[in-house]
Amino acid sequence: MIGEGILSTNQKKHAYVQEGRTVGFYTDPTLCIGCKACEVACKEWNDVPDDGYRWSGNSYDNTDALGASTWRHVLFIEQDRPRGEQLAGPMSGDRLSDLTAHEDPFRWLFHSDVCKHCEEAGCLEACPTGSIVRTEVGSVLVQNDICNGCGYCVVWCPFGVIDRRKKPLHDAGGAFKCTFCYDRQASGLVPACAKACPTESIRFGPLDELHAYADRRVAHLRATGYPDAHNYDPQESVRGIHAFFLLLGEPEAYGLPPRPQVPTIYLRSAWTSAALTAFGALGAAFAAFWFL
Repeated sequence: MIGEGILSTNQKKHAYVQEGRTVGFYTDPTLCIGCKACEVACKEWNDVPDDGYRWSGNSYDNTDALGASTWRHVLFIEQDRPRGEQLAGPMSGDRLSDLTAHEDPFRWLFHSDVCKHCEEAGCLEACPTGSIVRTEVGSVLVQNDICNGCGYCVVWCPFGVIDRRKKPLHDAGGAFKCTFCYDRQASGLVPACAKACPTESIRFGPLDELHAYADRRVAHLRATGYPDAHNYDPQESVRGIHAFFLLLGEPEAYGLPPRPQVPTIYLRSAWTSAALTAFGALGAAFAAFWFL
């Protein structure tokens, strides 16, 4: 274990649920080694079924995306640009200036994606049965025994995280996503993915502490040759996410929308348009009778 070792919030017991303290994930792809321990730990603890045994041909990524049977997904990103101040390519020559003339830039990143647990969660707003709730720690939880499988939450999620499980899998028809290991947290345990991460690429803890750490991390990376490092935590519409990320470069490369939108932001304009249309229809009807 690197970083703070056994003193890390990833390893210590806690009482965040009892304290009602808002917690989150901070995921740093610059520390991820692509081992997929988080995927395996998530599936084992939550009894999530496998995704099928097939070869996608997409780098070393065979789970493709988040879904009803993939609550943590390690995305493999290959880009034709250097990673930090690395020297790539043939690297022939005796001096540094000679080496840079032969560079062949290549950046290989691993990004462990998960449900964002939005502050303004579209899935929670759309659910007609109350099966999706906000927990004491600020996470968004789907209660499968109440879910009727309507699928409204699926189309309302701006990140494409939640999905319905297909037959012949167990509990087919219901909607599933990351639970933030709420059962573990209620017992003072760290979520399985963060507990299993060997490099602390996934960092778990109180959300305010994670934000402070994230700012320091970005400042350190920018000072050491990563000018495109920044934190992804969109504030418009979703009003911030509880599982946020450090990114190198544009969010689109990670399958993340630069400006995610929850449909409810259009409610005011929709109701205004409906009211104007109604008044217009009434005016037209009145005029028709008046000049009849």
